[in-house]
Amino acid sequence: MNRIAVVGGGLMGAGITQSAAEAGKKVTLVEIDEQRGEQRLQTIKKQLNKKVTKERITQAEADEVFGKVNLEVDLDSIRNVQLVIEAVPEIMDVKKNVFKEIDDKAPKDALMASNTSGLSIASIGAATQRPEQVIGFHYFYPVPIMKLVEVTPSIMTSSKTVKDMMQFALEIGKQPVKCNDYPGFLVNRLLIPMVNEAIFCVMEGAKPEDVDEAMKLGANHRMGPITLADFVGLDVLLATMEGLCEGFSDSKYRPCPLLKKMVEAGNYGVKSGRGFYQYDKNGQKVEPVHN
Repeated sequence: MNRIAVVGGGLMGAGITQSAAEAGKKVTLVEIDEQRGEQRLQTIKKQLNKKVTKERITQAEADEVFGKVNLEVDLDSIRNVQLVIEAVPEIMDVKKNVFKEIDDKAPKDALMASNTSGLSIASIGAATQRPEQVIGFHYFYPVPIMKLVEVTPSIMTSSKTVKDMMQFALEIGKQPVKCNDYPGFLVNRLLIPMVNEAIFCVMEGAKPEDVDEAMKLGANHRMGPITLADFVGLDVLLATMEGLCEGFSDSKYRPCPLLKKMVEAGNYGVKSGRGFYQYDKNGQKVEPVHN
């Protein structure tokens, strides 16, 4: 699959586009308006220029990669692609509507993949007339650097679709891991409840930096769970926990009350400048670190 489309040009969509272009794929990036799309193209160009500055690639190689990306604002542009990767917000109704449009526009033999981090692939596929060609393909941020891709078929996904997407992951330099179609897949199902439990520790009186240091020293984590929560975004973390709790109907996935209060207060972490720590405009911790 050498002709692909990425629908949605947020941070994940831009990273997915860059990663595919770097692997030699021709990529159509579809955004809702040209201004936003141009901003995402500049993001990609900036990342490629960083690689040039660090002498990881030449300017000619950066230009070649960038030349493989084409910006479009109309889904009619996907009529000749072999694969469509959806990277729109993590809201089921939004994803279903996008997949209905993709199903209508994309070639009948094209595969359709969702970058969802844990929503039901079966439900997304049911919005189309070809659920056997729908699969979960979850990248991790930052996409050009992180190697893992969670490949998640639904009960309707064909074995050929799974095989083709596992192969595609290898072609773009990623390591695919097959997951079952249950909330959170593998990584988020394990990681997010751990972070949620760390927040319970803070709610019960532990200092955020102590929780972080304990997990870095005792579990060899590169980043402590409280810092990770701030980087993920406390609003995203809360939505993921609520999805796990609802999906499994199990109270062990209940979001920590402190997490809810932080989100209600607008303290989302790095992106808002304040979470369990405080941050400057460059995302660096500042003093005092606590609220």
